[in-house]
Amino acid sequence: MTISALQKARYSYSPKLPLILREDIREIKPVLGQSTSAASDQEALKQLFPNTYGLPKVTFEKGHNTSIGKKFNVGVILSGGQAPGGHNVICGLYDALKNANRENTLYGFIGGPSGILDDKYIVMTDELINAYRNTGGFDIIGSGRTKLETKEQFKVCTEVCHRHDINAIVIIGGDDSNTNAAVLAEYFRAQGENICVVGCPKTIDGDLKNESIETSFGFDTATKTYSELIGNIERDANSARKYWHFIRLMGRSASHIALECALQTQPNICLIGEEVEAKNQSIEEITNYIADVIAKRAENGNNFGVVLVPEGLIEFVPSLKVLISEINDLLARTEKEFNAIETVAEKICFVESKLSAGSRKVFDSLPEEIKGQLLADRDPHGNVQVSRIETEKLLIQTVTKRLKEMKAAGTYCGKFSTQNHFFGYEGRCAFPSNFDSDYCYSLGYNAVLLLSANLTGYLSSVTQLSKPADQWQAGGIPITMMMNMEQRHGEQKPVIKKALVELDGEPFKYFQAHRDVWAVETAFTYPGAIQYYGPAEVCDQSTMTLKLEHK
Repeated sequence: MTISALQKARYSYSPKLPLILREDIREIKPVLGQSTSAASDQEALKQLFPNTYGLPKVTFEKGHNTSIGKKFNVGVILSGGQAPGGHNVICGLYDALKNANRENTLYGFIGGPSGILDDKYIVMTDELINAYRNTGGFDIIGSGRTKLETKEQFKVCTEVCHRHDINAIVIIGGDDSNTNAAVLAEYFRAQGENICVVGCPKTIDGDLKNESIETSFGFDTATKTYSELIGNIERDANSARKYWHFIRLMGRSASHIALECALQTQPNICLIGEEVEAKNQSIEEITNYIADVIAKRAENGNNFGVVLVPEGLIEFVPSLKVLISEINDLLARTEKEFNAIETVAEKICFVESKLSAGSRKVFDSLPEEIKGQLLADRDPHGNVQVSRIETEKLLIQTVTKRLKEMKAAGTYCGKFSTQNHFFGYEGRCAFPSNFDSDYCYSLGYNAVLLLSANLTGYLSSVTQLSKPADQWQAGGIPITMMMNMEQRHGEQKPVIKKALVELDGEPFKYFQAHRDVWAVETAFTYPGAIQYYGPAEVCDQSTMTLKLEHK
């Protein structure tokens, strides 16, 4: 295999750890804090997790650790979509296990959660690990979206763990994957199995966070990658001066990616789904806002610009949110009947006939292409796959129509030519930034301290991330404290609550204070490529979101 010069250089990069994790691992002990509770649905969660609800937060301090030197066999699973830094979580796990006891073994289950169900694995070695340090992707063992959620699956997991004398499982995943980790931890504890389950917070979407999980890994690298691309397009737009670029950004439901990229690149327009919902805005109102900005720029002879659109925008438009909810429930109830229909046109007619009057009106107003995308295959949780809905194209259509109306009324005299883009997969497997390399390695290293203390049902937590790495704080939080009850497949189920953009939070307030100027003026900023070597103020910076949240 041909290896690039950068890849060779990254192999030798030594991730920075919090000070406490730089101690001899046998001299770091866990300290239990106060008991925790979920923000909502406490009674329901207590009943569902009688053995793992209300556990205390954990921090670490210097002190002799009597359990860390015991022999451990650990299984690791990569779950869900890729995020930069996943390899470093595994490297951190491996190094911590070997530092504790060279006899420890790390099993990598292949292809995600299905790997443990099929008992497909590789045993991690120095040679294998060294070939993946500080590199992007999940290809060391692969990932998958199989859900670990049934007692039958849990029984298989138990049998596989017994077969290999595995004492702990580390699940590296997002909100749904770590929800499954919590359920699996509860099952093991209820069955009297001494198998510990620890999670690591992964998702580029940025929606797996709270005061103890300040960011999910991969968000830093992905937003820096997208911001480089947006900056490149801004430079091109300012050079050619003839196109409006509509850029849809990955991020599923929350608008964290769009907001962070806006803070880094200062586009003319950035839509924030959470604000759209709070203001009860319609597609027509969003269209009018965009058209008004385009008209104001045209008055200054600027018939170009950049619009950022969060992937999940369509779910925040109240009328469309109701429609999507109805469609999700309808398709869950009529799955066999719906799937038997062969053509998209017939599927559209089938759904139209069963919608409420209000939702039918909204559905009818959409272009046929968008209707078909709304009815495409659901995700594993029965919900619409927002990544397939080309919202940027929908907005181009509605804005084009509105500008024609304005031109006819004499309120717009510019030119409107467009380009559309979707930035998603480009950011998921990039070489992790120094921040994500350090953070992910710390999460993995930290997870070994949790599992060695049999702290099951916990997420590895590293905080104070806006500071230099030596000031980061390591610990763990119970997964149940992040959960609530939500409707899934027509049933109430426990899930980790998604963290949406807070409209009273400092990142949004900063954006709000500057966007009117960015809208009319050409105030683009060009972040450029991620830097790995050089001054810390260039190479080791966290996101603007973290800086503003912890200023």
